[in-house]
Amino acid sequence: MSEPDRLDQIDRRLLALLREDGRASIVDLARQVNLSKTPCTERVRRLERLGFIRGYRADLDAGKLGFGYKVFVQVTLEKTTTDVLTRFNAAVRAVPEIRACHMVAGGFDYLLMVRVRDMTHYRDVLGDAIGALPGVSQTHTYPVMETVRDERDLAGEVILAPSRSE
Repeated sequence: MSEPDRLDQIDRRLLALLREDGRASIVDLARQVNLSKTPCTERVRRLERLGFIRGYRADLDAGKLGFGYKVFVQVTLEKTTTDVLTRFNAAVRAVPEIRACHMVAGGFDYLLMVRVRDMTHYRDVLGDAIGALPGVSQTHTYPVMETVRDERDLAGEVILAPSRSE
Protein backbone atom coordinates (compact mmCIF):
# COMPACT_ATOMS: atom_id res chain seq x y z
CA MET A 1 0.00 0.00 0.00
CA SER A 2 1.42 3.41 -0.92
CA GLU A 3 1.87 6.20 1.65
CA PRO A 4 -1.14 8.31 0.57
CA ASP A 5 -3.37 5.25 0.85
CA ARG A 6 -2.52 5.08 4.55
CA LEU A 7 -4.18 8.44 5.16
CA ASP A 8 -7.76 8.38 6.33
CA GLN A 9 -10.20 11.28 6.28
CA ILE A 10 -9.10 12.54 9.71
CA ASP A 11 -5.41 12.49 8.69
CA ARG A 12 -6.23 14.45 5.54
CA ARG A 13 -8.26 16.98 7.53
CA LEU A 14 -5.41 17.41 10.03
CA LEU A 15 -2.96 17.99 7.18
CA ALA A 16 -5.28 20.56 5.60
CA LEU A 17 -5.74 22.37 8.92
CA LEU A 18 -2.01 22.42 9.62
CA ARG A 19 -1.26 23.55 6.07
CA GLU A 20 -3.62 26.47 6.68
CA ASP A 21 -2.27 27.26 10.16
CA GLY A 22 0.90 25.46 11.25
CA ARG A 23 0.61 27.11 14.68
CA ALA A 24 -2.81 25.63 15.44
CA SER A 25 -2.88 24.08 18.90
CA ILE A 26 -3.56 20.38 19.39
CA VAL A 27 -6.70 21.35 21.31
CA ASP A 28 -8.02 23.35 18.33
CA LEU A 29 -7.08 20.61 15.87
CA ALA A 30 -8.71 17.93 18.03
CA ARG A 31 -11.93 19.96 18.26
CA GLN A 32 -12.06 20.46 14.49
CA VAL A 33 -11.60 16.76 13.70
CA ASN A 34 -13.78 15.51 16.59
CA LEU A 35 -11.02 13.73 18.51
CA SER A 36 -9.77 14.11 22.04
CA LYS A 37 -6.34 15.67 22.63
CA THR A 38 -4.32 12.43 23.03
CA PRO A 39 -5.42 10.64 19.83
CA CYS A 40 -5.06 13.89 17.90
CA THR A 41 -1.52 14.35 19.22
CA GLU A 42 -0.68 10.76 18.30
CA ARG A 43 -1.97 11.26 14.77
CA VAL A 44 -0.01 14.49 14.25
CA ARG A 45 3.18 12.85 15.59
CA ARG A 46 2.61 9.86 13.28
CA LEU A 47 2.18 12.18 10.29
CA GLU A 48 5.44 13.89 11.27
CA ARG A 49 7.28 10.59 11.76
CA LEU A 50 6.09 9.23 8.39
CA GLY A 51 7.24 12.39 6.66
CA PHE A 52 3.85 13.74 5.60
CA ILE A 53 4.67 16.79 7.71
CA ARG A 54 8.23 17.87 6.94
CA GLY A 55 8.29 20.86 9.27
CA TYR A 56 6.61 24.07 10.29
CA ARG A 57 7.53 27.42 8.78
CA ALA A 58 6.41 31.01 8.71
CA ASP A 59 4.85 32.14 5.41
CA LEU A 60 6.88 35.28 4.75
CA ASP A 61 5.76 38.15 2.54
CA ALA A 62 8.53 38.49 -0.07
CA GLY A 63 7.31 41.94 -1.10
CA LYS A 64 7.50 43.34 2.41
CA LEU A 65 10.98 41.86 2.71
CA GLY A 66 12.10 43.71 -0.42
CA PHE A 67 11.93 40.81 -2.86
CA GLY A 68 8.57 41.43 -4.48
CA TYR A 69 9.55 40.56 -8.05
CA LYS A 70 9.21 36.93 -9.10
CA VAL A 71 10.81 35.78 -12.34
CA PHE A 72 10.77 32.35 -13.98
CA VAL A 73 13.80 31.46 -16.05
CA GLN A 74 14.07 28.62 -18.54
CA VAL A 75 17.64 27.34 -18.70
CA THR A 76 19.08 25.26 -21.51
CA LEU A 77 22.42 23.59 -20.91
CA GLU A 78 25.12 23.03 -23.53
CA LYS A 79 24.97 19.31 -22.70
CA THR A 80 23.35 17.18 -20.03
CA THR A 81 26.13 14.89 -18.89
CA THR A 82 26.17 13.77 -15.28
CA ASP A 83 29.15 16.02 -14.57
CA VAL A 84 27.47 19.14 -15.97
CA LEU A 85 24.19 18.40 -14.18
CA THR A 86 25.99 17.84 -10.87
CA ARG A 87 28.00 21.06 -11.17
CA PHE A 88 24.92 23.05 -12.26
CA ASN A 89 22.85 21.71 -9.34
CA ALA A 90 25.55 22.56 -6.80
CA ALA A 91 26.08 26.05 -8.21
CA VAL A 92 22.33 26.83 -8.19
CA ARG A 93 22.18 26.11 -4.45
CA ALA A 94 24.73 28.89 -3.87
CA VAL A 95 22.59 31.63 -5.48
CA PRO A 96 20.22 32.98 -2.79
CA GLU A 97 17.91 34.68 -5.29
CA ILE A 98 17.12 31.31 -6.91
CA ARG A 99 14.31 30.13 -4.65
CA ALA A 100 13.34 27.04 -6.67
CA CYS A 101 15.05 24.98 -9.35
CA HIS A 102 13.37 22.16 -11.23
CA MET A 103 14.95 19.86 -13.79
CA VAL A 104 12.31 19.32 -16.46
CA ALA A 105 11.77 17.26 -19.57
CA GLY A 106 10.99 19.06 -22.78
CA GLY A 107 12.43 21.92 -24.80
CA PHE A 108 14.76 23.15 -22.06
CA ASP A 109 16.53 21.63 -19.06
CA TYR A 110 15.71 23.63 -15.92
CA LEU A 111 13.04 26.00 -14.70
CA LEU A 112 14.17 28.46 -12.04
CA MET A 113 12.02 30.65 -9.84
CA VAL A 114 13.96 33.76 -8.88
CA ARG A 115 13.07 36.41 -6.27
CA VAL A 116 14.57 39.89 -6.66
CA ARG A 117 13.97 43.48 -5.54
CA ASP A 118 13.32 44.83 -9.03
CA MET A 119 14.27 44.32 -12.67
CA THR A 120 17.64 46.04 -12.19
CA HIS A 121 18.43 43.50 -9.47
CA TYR A 122 17.26 40.69 -11.79
CA ARG A 123 19.54 41.97 -14.57
CA ASP A 124 22.48 41.75 -12.16
CA VAL A 125 21.50 38.23 -11.03
CA LEU A 126 21.05 37.10 -14.64
CA GLY A 127 24.43 38.42 -15.74
CA ASP A 128 26.49 37.68 -12.65
CA ALA A 129 24.94 34.46 -11.36
CA ILE A 130 22.55 32.65 -13.71
CA GLY A 131 24.56 33.25 -16.87
CA ALA A 132 27.69 32.11 -15.03
CA LEU A 133 26.19 28.79 -13.88
CA PRO A 134 28.12 25.77 -15.25
CA GLY A 135 26.96 24.60 -18.67
CA VAL A 136 24.37 27.32 -19.37
CA SER A 137 23.96 27.94 -23.08
CA GLN A 138 20.66 29.83 -23.16
CA THR A 139 18.07 31.39 -20.87
CA HIS A 140 14.55 32.74 -21.37
CA THR A 141 13.09 35.09 -18.77
CA TYR A 142 9.43 35.35 -17.78
CA PRO A 143 8.62 38.05 -15.20
CA VAL A 144 5.49 37.32 -13.18
CA MET A 145 2.82 40.00 -13.46
CA GLU A 146 0.32 38.36 -11.11
CA THR A 147 0.15 35.14 -9.10
CA VAL A 148 -3.30 33.70 -9.64
CA ARG A 149 -2.74 30.52 -7.67
CA ASP A 150 0.15 29.19 -5.64
CA GLU A 151 0.89 25.72 -4.28
CA ARG A 152 0.26 27.05 -0.78
CA ASP A 153 -3.38 27.49 -1.82
CA LEU A 154 -3.88 23.72 -2.21
CA ALA A 155 -4.71 22.95 1.42
CA GLY A 156 -7.61 20.55 1.54
CA GLU A 157 -7.85 20.26 -2.23
CA VAL A 158 -6.49 17.69 -4.67
CA ILE A 159 -3.43 16.61 -2.69
CA LEU A 160 -5.33 16.21 0.56
CA ALA A 161 -8.67 15.11 -0.87
CA PRO A 162 -9.90 11.70 0.23
CA SER A 163 -9.34 8.93 -2.27
CA ARG A 164 -12.36 7.69 -4.19
CA SER A 165 -12.41 4.48 -2.17
CA GLU A 166 -12.91 6.24 1.18
